[in-house]
Parts: sequence; structure tokens; C-alpha cells
Amino acid sequence: MGLIERLWAAGKMPFHDGLYRPDDTGRVLYADGPGAFHPDAGQPIPFRLGGPLDVVRAVEAGGVNAFDTNVESLLPDGSGWLSAGGGGMGNIGYLARLNADRSLRWVATSFHSNPFVRVQVEGATAVFTNDWRNVLVLDLNDPDLV
Repeated sequence: MGLIERLWAAGKMPFHDGLYRPDDTGRVLYADGPGAFHPDAGQPIPFRLGGPLDVVRAVEAGGVNAFDTNVESLLPDGSGWLSAGGGGMGNIGYLARLNADRSLRWVATSFHSNPFVRVQVEGATAVFTNDWRNVLVLDLNDPDLV
């Protein structure tokens, strides 16, 4: 079991913006800063992935944080689940895609997104809503999110 799988099983996540996989690979997750997430309720949250992330270094540098799951949703085709929530002092959000057996496929953490409290899935589109009613729309067919 890798580092990310062990953290997930313990209810923890890296305290560093990124998309993490159970094989301990990752991608940098870019966010525009806290002001980008609270302009007005209902505004889209930016979600942009960059290059590879050194997962071990990210965990060593930023540490880990406990998380709370606020919502889980079965994917319409039964292939897995989406999970979302947050942690920290109310500013950290996470999104995760789980396999049908609830094993981790990926988890994305964002220091400035706020906790996610709702997820709606229509076809291959997932819409996550945070506690400020800002939305993040993901294409679940995107190769980075499969």
C-alpha cells in the first residue's frame, strides 16, 4: 500500500494543492487564490492541472490534514463513486473518485476551495458545490480524471 492509500485509509490527505493517485503519482493543481472562490455564490471554481507533482516531497513539505466526507454519490453507470468534503479551518476542499469497491482512484485537494457539500452527476459531467455555493464542473471522461 502506497503513501496516498495509507493517508486516505487513515482519513487524511496531503496539505498541498494537487491531484494524487494511489500509486503515489500526482499532478499540480492550480488555484487562483482565495478571492477567486468567493466572488459571488454560484461562480465557477477554477480547476487546472499542471505537471507532475513529487508526492513524497509535497507531503514532507506541507504535512497532512484530516478530512471530513460531506457527500458521496454513486456514478450512474455503477463503476464507482464520487466523494467530496473538506478539512482544516474550513478553507480546504477535496474531491475524490473511488472505484466500485470504494478503493481510491484519485483525490484532489485544494487549500482555497472551501469544503464541498454537494455533487450532482449527469452522464460524464460532475458538478461539485462548495459551502459558498460556488461550483466546480468536471468532465469525468477527461483522461486525467478517469
